[in-house]
Amino acid sequence: MTDFSPAVPHVPVHADVVLPCLDEAAALPQVLARVPDGWRAIVVDNGSTDGSAELARSLGATVVHEPRRGFGAACHAGLLAAETEYVCFCDCDGSLDPALLPGLVRRVAAGESDLLLGRRRPEGRGAWPPHARAGNIALARMLRARTGLRLHDLGPMRAARRDMLLALDLTDRRSGYPLQMVVRASDAGLRVTETDVPYRPRTGKSKVTGTWRGTWHAVRDMRAVLRQPPQRPAGTAPSRAAR
Repeated sequence: MTDFSPAVPHVPVHADVVLPCLDEAAALPQVLARVPDGWRAIVVDNGSTDGSAELARSLGATVVHEPRRGFGAACHAGLLAAETEYVCFCDCDGSLDPALLPGLVRRVAAGESDLLLGRRRPEGRGAWPPHARAGNIALARMLRARTGLRLHDLGPMRAARRDMLLALDLTDRRSGYPLQMVVRASDAGLRVTETDVPYRPRTGKSKVTGTWRGTWHAVRDMRAVLRQPPQRPAGTAPSRAAR
């Protein structure tokens, strides 16, 4: 059995957790219940029609409304609403466990990484459809060719310092947002690494990678990001990138 317990000192850490949301009422109760005590859950409602926003608010989450449709639009709205030194991102469909986030933040706080990604390790039948996994593998290879980063996954669970993320000046508001974050961090000379996290079947139907068409659109958006010329975002200093 894979050990997902981070080998870092158990020191108190706090962060805001950005949870992009589009019709996730079925999963929200279990997801919000797993957010660490004392942490703020920022549910960014991206046009839900199933009462997700009202439910999230009733469960104690901070709700931000982002009318522009797009995964990146929701994520960035949550980043702008965050206030803590550290910010985490996590899907709110029940596939990832927010209770693991303190381990990621501790590694960032300890200086092991500037941007730490959760490498998804599927558990349970249907956790990661073949077409979605194939698209992810292809993107990881293209990312390596573009940046030299030896990452295996561009998973949605991640942790970083808020000021560092804002300095990257992220502009993608669609499916390319997670990849642009990684590419610009690498261009800035920051350390981008990954750690294993369990990945379980989601609750409800995927809006992006649940079909071949959705996966194709996501890959298309991300390939556009990879075609952008390298740049060093203002306000970041070179560091030792993980290669």
